[in-house]
Amino acid sequence: MPSKTLTGVWAGLDLALLLAAAICIGFSVVWRAPDLLRDLVISDTDLNAGLGLGIMFAITFVISVAAILTPKATTGGLKSLNWVLIADSVATVIIGSIVWFYTLEERKNFSEVWGEQNQNTLGRIQEQFQCCGYYNGTDRAVNTGICASETFALNSTGCVGAVTNFADYTLNNVFTSVRIGRPSVTVAVKF
Repeated sequence: MPSKTLTGVWAGLDLALLLAAAICIGFSVVWRAPDLLRDLVISDTDLNAGLGLGIMFAITFVISVAAILTPKATTGGLKSLNWVLIADSVATVIIGSIVWFYTLEERKNFSEVWGEQNQNTLGRIQEQFQCCGYYNGTDRAVNTGICASETFALNSTGCVGAVTNFADYTLNNVFTSVRIGRPSVTVAVKF
């Protein structure tokens, strides 16, 4: 029978794993609601990756409970748990690395995202940030609202700074949550 301390540590780590699963699944579902800037930064692919990671963590939680509850003489459950934890860690590192690599060239990456948006979305972004175009007032600006005045548009700064500031803040928080906050604990049991 394991000591109370070991059981307490395992229970705490297992609850952290369950919490990580709930957070990943929760944010992946809640962030599907329409939001002008978040939709620009977080794609459906990103949300699906977060949902998949959350499901992996939830399955790992169930496997860990089953592994701990198996009789002491059998270690197959704990061995399986270790392999699943390794798979969780690999998936977490891959997803975190993809987010991190995307942040290395935000200005270029979001220039492409800007070009893919419809006129209505671009106009709303320009109104929200009081800017015209992406790099400057002549770069793919939508001539509505504040940018309807050609003089204002030509003298306006582009939205690149505001968009990448929001994206940087959002993606860095996602990266930190995924990469640093991951519950990648491997259970080693000596018999």
